Amino acid sequence: MLRVRLLLGRSCRGFRTFSGAAVEVKNEPILGFEEGSPERAELQKALVSLKGKTEEIPCVVGDEHVWTKDVRYQLSPFNHSHRVAKFCYADKELINKAIQASVAARKEWDLKPVQDRAQILFKAADLISGPKRAEIVAKTMIGQGKTVVQAEIDAAAELIDFFRFNAKHAVELESQQPISTKESTNTALYRGLEGFIAAVAPFNFTAIGGNLAGTPALMGNVVLWKPSDTAVSASYAVYRVLRECGLPPNIVQFLPADGPVFGDAVTASQHLAGINFTGSVPTFKRLWKQVAQNLDVYRTFPRLAGECGGKNFHFVHSSADIQSVVMGTIRSAFEYGGQKCSACSRMYVPDTTWPQIREQLLDVLRKIRVGDPVEDFSTFFSAVIDDKSFARIKRWLDHAKSSPNLSIIAGGNCDDRKGYFVEPTVIVTKDPQDPIMNEEIFGPVLTVYVYPEKNYQEVLRLVDGTSPYALTGSVFANDQKVIDEAARVLRHAAGNYYVNDKSTGSVVGQQPFGGARASGTNDKPGGPHYVLRWTSPWVVKQTHVPLTEWKYPYMG
Repeated sequence: MLRVRLLLGRSCRGFRTFSGAAVEVKNEPILGFEEGSPERAELQKALVSLKGKTEEIPCVVGDEHVWTKDVRYQLSPFNHSHRVAKFCYADKELINKAIQASVAARKEWDLKPVQDRAQILFKAADLISGPKRAEIVAKTMIGQGKTVVQAEIDAAAELIDFFRFNAKHAVELESQQPISTKESTNTALYRGLEGFIAAVAPFNFTAIGGNLAGTPALMGNVVLWKPSDTAVSASYAVYRVLRECGLPPNIVQFLPADGPVFGDAVTASQHLAGINFTGSVPTFKRLWKQVAQNLDVYRTFPRLAGECGGKNFHFVHSSADIQSVVMGTIRSAFEYGGQKCSACSRMYVPDTTWPQIREQLLDVLRKIRVGDPVEDFSTFFSAVIDDKSFARIKRWLDHAKSSPNLSIIAGGNCDDRKGYFVEPTVIVTKDPQDPIMNEEIFGPVLTVYVYPEKNYQEVLRLVDGTSPYALTGSVFANDQKVIDEAARVLRHAAGNYYVNDKSTGSVVGQQPFGGARASGTNDKPGGPHYVLRWTSPWVVKQTHVPLTEWKYPYMG
């Protein structure tokens, strides 16, 4: 899995770094779960063990398991009669208690060598890769409505990669040292931030929660982790793995909570040092405004890192490979019910190739199975996450049915009697500026604008200017001049930009992820620079030649 080579230790009277640390890691293989495979048997065993069960999940502060009076339940999206987990919301008093306990533990944790902190993540990655894999994948399937492959990509492969690659980058960061001279030794030490980090996680990726809390902790920080209400089960499993692998108490506090209560409490604390967030634009803006209003309270300027979703595009040129367009769009728009931050939800197609693309899209959609991903492994996607998401998507479907500019050519129906099911839906719009083309839906809804082939340059500018988001986007073309032209026009339209590939599927270490504009602060988790976001570098100069004169030579 990994090898660590400490090539050269460097010491300056207690200021110790390892300037030649090399760590070798590889992306975790994605298992196939084919009939008869051991991983399929282990997963099915885990799924059976969880069937109909309700796990009790407390708030955890230090080693204390706490239950408040505000009890909640996580429901399975595809069978909302199944209470997956019983948990409770941390109240203001408990959140403040967690802050004080974390701050008290911070100094000792920050002084621990980064190699020791990294080993905890390496161990956690190994445990998830092996004996804990089936459990965490199963909990992600049942609790968050993912199919086998989507849960495997997320809760196993991506989470493992986050832990291994970020641990690698943390260790290797120590080799980034300033120049020393004969007269002085100069040392950079990468401290944690002075205070605590609030990690606010989404429902749609178990791996993101692990990264939002785990990476700041890796860098010497203490963290208050607020998991999503609809991902508590899998998130708690990840938290327990970290503790089992040596994470001390009070370094990461596990605190399910009401969003505004948590936000109000952390932003009111003088010890807030940062917020690591994935979620909606309104929530991130609210937190940012609260931080701004409380600037005079803080001991330091808090760092705000946020990823807020997107209105991701597929732009198709007439030179594109049609089959690649169709298959890439099906996967991007409809895998996990369009609930990936990177999912394609708007598509621009030339009139000359639209008839073929339309026919092939509809042909595939007729074959897609939507249902229970636990009982039927042939399910392509399942229900959307909860009743709020279902209601929001239904409003968009109603808009499509009533608007003279929009025509539904596939799907358009939904049913929440057993689970929150929405059909894969394709809509054609006459108006490229219709709200459905610029507002995030976060569901299995794709809107297509068919443009005159000769106007593709104008449409590129339309793609860039339609939505406030800039997360992911794809250009499908085999004409290199068009590819080059699109890259110039769409330079700021996406933080992750794909050519002849779908807009989803970024891999840690290969395509560090994030976007700008309304999509967030583009800090690129999964890349080598992300760990630096959670450090406060300390540069120490030790002079070896005493200063013997106050005057400069030219002064005479």
